Amino acid sequence: MNRREPLGIAVIGTGRMGADHVRRIDRVINGARVTAVVDVDAERAKAVAAGVDGCTAHTDPAAAMAAADVDAVLIASPGPAHEAALLTAFEHDLPVLCEKPLTPDAASALRVMEAEQALGHRRVQVGFMRRYDAEYVKLKALLSTGQLGRPLMLHNRHRNVASPPFFTSSMLISDSVAHEVDATRWLLGHEITAVTVLRPTPSSGAPDGLRDPQFVVLETDGGALSDVEIFVNCGFGYQVQAEAVCERGTARIGDGHALVTHMAGRWGGTVAQDWTERFAQAYDDEVQAWVDATRRGEVTGPSTWDGYAAAAVCEAGVRALEDGVRTAVDLVEKPALYR
Repeated sequence: MNRREPLGIAVIGTGRMGADHVRRIDRVINGARVTAVVDVDAERAKAVAAGVDGCTAHTDPAAAMAAADVDAVLIASPGPAHEAALLTAFEHDLPVLCEKPLTPDAASALRVMEAEQALGHRRVQVGFMRRYDAEYVKLKALLSTGQLGRPLMLHNRHRNVASPPFFTSSMLISDSVAHEVDATRWLLGHEITAVTVLRPTPSSGAPDGLRDPQFVVLETDGGALSDVEIFVNCGFGYQVQAEAVCERGTARIGDGHALVTHMAGRWGGTVAQDWTERFAQAYDDEVQAWVDATRRGEVTGPSTWDGYAAAAVCEAGVRALEDGVRTAVDLVEKPALYR
């Protein structure tokens, strides 16, 4: 790639997430353009491609990655399709931004990690976008200074208005708490060693059979505890909040008080209704950071190791949910490439 030319990106998957990334790269991001889109639904791929100058539509990821004008790949297809797409990208030695999950389970994530190690260099940034959210970045920076002392606990709340019709009880862990898993590891700089899932009586607002809410406790190798309230049918809005409790103080983010109104004898504000509203800027900043690093010939951000670790923790969490007992997390030794 000529670094003076825009980075040519193939976007794999043109559902809600993928189509939003196509829009973002085409209209918001500097230094890149969408040169190809891929979807198993040929008509959907053609419809998305038609809105972008010079963009071709494909149903086969391999065909798109082999195109001369593709310099990098953004994977936004369903999780079970990620492993094959990643391995194909490695065959072409293409940089990849892969939406979470890296893969749906630890075994496949480990295979991807081993394949990347065989290349001898990193190629993947995993899409844990909270690491690019302004509030999370400030919290990470504050904790890194040591001013508050050693972190003792991290309290997390993750609430959605309503869950999709296909959502299962285990998906509260694998699809939702996965974000808090990565945030805990990143904010505290610890690995998660065990998971316990407590299950209150389900909310009357939850679909029949869905265990919602859940209370998840994560133990870390640094001696801290991180808890997650996951409530995907709260009914009133989308909230993501975190509070770090340290030896000499606390720090909290996610209160959403950017605008507070006082009128007609009341005060208040608004609550975001979904992730596209709450984390819009984080997604923009994440993709821009990936494009900038790729144009410099670098790979930054969450690594394949981070994707693997999250998958392993979530697997332990699902077992803890099903068995009702504290479940240890089994991680391989961290390879040198990711240290």
